[in-house]
Amino acid sequence: MTKVDFYILPSPLPAARLDFACKLVEKAWRLGHRVYLHCSDPAQREQLDARLWAFKGESFVPHSLAEEDPDAVIALGLADAPASHQDLLVNLDLRVPTFAGRFARVAEVVVEDPAIRQAARESFRFYREQGYPLQDHRLQRL
Repeated sequence: MTKVDFYILPSPLPAARLDFACKLVEKAWRLGHRVYLHCSDPAQREQLDARLWAFKGESFVPHSLAEEDPDAVIALGLADAPASHQDLLVNLDLRVPTFAGRFARVAEVVVEDPAIRQAARESFRFYREQGYPLQDHRLQRL
């Protein structure tokens, strides 16, 4: 069954979600996981794409847009279900994607922004009602 982790960041800035997603993806990639990043819109995906190239000065995280290379180890997608990913879903949308249950793990990244917090509460309720194992990680600093 899919395991869902909520990462609660001590920042009010929505951009902190993208920064943390980069760190999470890099760690997962180094551990050999395939990652699908589900973005809320093209603008967010462009920001995430740029961050993944440059968030660490000494390295970059190899990734592709899902429609250009659906089988990439790290794919950035929008509304469509990913082609072959089933390992880790990093959900940056404010809604639970319909395909979340096909992944081994789902990571929801939350900041102190009121709209994002409210969406996270609704997502938490949804996952709980579906019977997914839930865990929250309250991070002290970024």
